[in-house]
Amino acid sequence: MAVKIPRGTQDILPGEVEKWQYIERIAEEICDKFQYKGIRTPIFEHTELFERGVGDTTDIVQKEMYTFTDKGDRSLTLRPEGTAAVVRSFVENKMYGDPNQPVKLFYSGPMFRYERPQSGRYRQFVQFGVEAIGSEDPAIDAEVISLVMSIYRKVGLKNIQLVINSLGDQESRIAHREALIQHFQPRIDEFCSDCQNRLEKNPLRILDCKKDRDHELMNSAPSILQYLNESSRQYFEKVKHYLQLLNIEFVVDPTLVRGLDYYNHTAFEIMSNAEGFGAITTLCGGGRYHGLVKQMGGPEIPGIGFAFSIERLLSALEAEGVELPISKGIDCYIVSLGDKAADYTVKLLQDLREAGFSAERDYQQRKMKAQMKAADRLQARFVAILGEDELNSQIINLKNMESGEQKELSLNQFIEEFCQIVEGK
Repeated sequence: MAVKIPRGTQDILPGEVEKWQYIERIAEEICDKFQYKGIRTPIFEHTELFERGVGDTTDIVQKEMYTFTDKGDRSLTLRPEGTAAVVRSFVENKMYGDPNQPVKLFYSGPMFRYERPQSGRYRQFVQFGVEAIGSEDPAIDAEVISLVMSIYRKVGLKNIQLVINSLGDQESRIAHREALIQHFQPRIDEFCSDCQNRLEKNPLRILDCKKDRDHELMNSAPSILQYLNESSRQYFEKVKHYLQLLNIEFVVDPTLVRGLDYYNHTAFEIMSNAEGFGAITTLCGGGRYHGLVKQMGGPEIPGIGFAFSIERLLSALEAEGVELPISKGIDCYIVSLGDKAADYTVKLLQDLREAGFSAERDYQQRKMKAQMKAADRLQARFVAILGEDELNSQIINLKNMESGEQKELSLNQFIEEFCQIVEGK
């Protein structure tokens, strides 16, 4: 019996993988302009990292993590998100001592969550994210949001909406927490068991519940914006002011709650409004976190970041009918006739590639007609034809596949002359 791919995963085949590479390349180029540097962390970490960093009341930790015990009886977990691991690395490698602050990082790689697979959501998915650690300036919040909006605009998304909220500082959150407990407690038995468990531990998580999101108490729950102290209110006003200066449109949603425990102050999501995208419209989520670095054993340093799924981004592009400018075709296909000519093209092919061209030759000992068909399938701009007669005369025939024009070139000077033709000289 054939072995099949695990449920909730996918093979990304040639023709599709180029789209992924294009998005990752665009994202990295924009990060470079914003002075964010790449970081790579392990695919698995100690389970405690995510229990402490993500929060033991979250769905991720309670239900969705891939956790296993290794041969040394250590509990390890495939990373379900990127922030906790980046912060762990920030602390472990003492990046807080870097004279250039804040430390601005980006990452990309597979994440793992055990959840029901659906359109654009997989159990193994690729996440691109950014973290800026070491600044309390609300301008860095606006910069991080500007960065991800720049990525979306660059790849061609148009029907998107930025939604923001403030979760306030610790004082504001404590006041809001007490109000939420008082609001939900009289009827908490009407909610799911998860919400009942979260009432005392972290009532803010109740607002993020998918099962009870239509309960009437959800709509009437006290808003965090009602409990922001003056400093939190001023912080949020500055973030909004900076976004306006950057001409970034946004909507304030007091019910927006990020699904991870380490967020405070600015929280944001970017939604797709594309028709037919699906019921789950969130493309990207992020926000500011205070206390996470200290929780990982570092100093009291704040940070802010975001992450988005490349699968979700590709689905949004498809919903909007956006065609990515993926380069197709090759520069030159070498057709050879006869054994001596075929042997000669081995080195000729390498010379073309070293000169910076994408090139291919026949490896099936096919006849000329079949080789020309192969060149068509590969969308070759030019076909170089070398037979034993041409080899004896030290010439090679070059055909422009678009115009049909054909000319003889010197075999010894082929690379130089081919360069001139391609460059239009």
